[in-house]
Amino acid sequence: MSLWDHLLPHLSFLTSPSAWAALATLIVMEIVLGIDNLIFISILTNKLPAHLQKRARRLGIGGALVLRLLLLTTISIIIHLTQPVFSLFGQDFSWRDMILIAGGAFLLWKATKEIHHSVDPSDQDHGSGVTGKVSVTMVGAILQILMLDIVFSIDSIITAVGMTDEIGIMFIAVICAVLVMLLAAEPLSKFIAANPSIVMLALGFLLMIGMTLVADGFGYHVPKGYIYAAMAFSALVEGLNMLARRKRGTE
Repeated sequence: MSLWDHLLPHLSFLTSPSAWAALATLIVMEIVLGIDNLIFISILTNKLPAHLQKRARRLGIGGALVLRLLLLTTISIIIHLTQPVFSLFGQDFSWRDMILIAGGAFLLWKATKEIHHSVDPSDQDHGSGVTGKVSVTMVGAILQILMLDIVFSIDSIITAVGMTDEIGIMFIAVICAVLVMLLAAEPLSKFIAANPSIVMLALGFLLMIGMTLVADGFGYHVPKGYIYAAMAFSALVEGLNMLARRKRGTE
């Protein structure tokens, strides 16, 4: 039996129009959910020396792809992460809830730390000797990227299970979304580095996302449409401010 004959039964969903609709929807969802991760990656890797930034972004996103594909192979385990583990004050908590709370708390801590260093430029990171800059190594940056990607991956996989039963569709959607992230990472990082005011806006986004993850972990679900609408509106306002500043600068 040839390799194609072995793979063909697993690709039979490609002949179904509903499967293509599910694939398109899932790809869009994965790309939208990847915006949060991409902002974090851009801010974190911009702290590295210039010659290491591009490599760190590629390694981080590549590692995230491998991690997501591995998580998809354990989808039967991930589904059971939504089962209650214990109750506290009448509220049930599952492994998914605890992962979301831990990931949200990490985002809140990281964004708050970055905002502190941006607001207080006289602060020095001990041992780095660099004023107003957070010291980070490439290994540390990649580990933080992967750690946060676990949180976003588990949440997106659980959401994907509710949309399709085809594991092939999930694999294709994840690969497409990560490829888009890989293409967008470099331009986004350069844009953030060239516009300091965008950094504070992006950190504000991370704070909001962190609070949303914590709230979701405690059972208070905030529709993601509201979050991304708020982010889009804030980005539009900041874009108008940047345009106004450029106009004033040319006069």
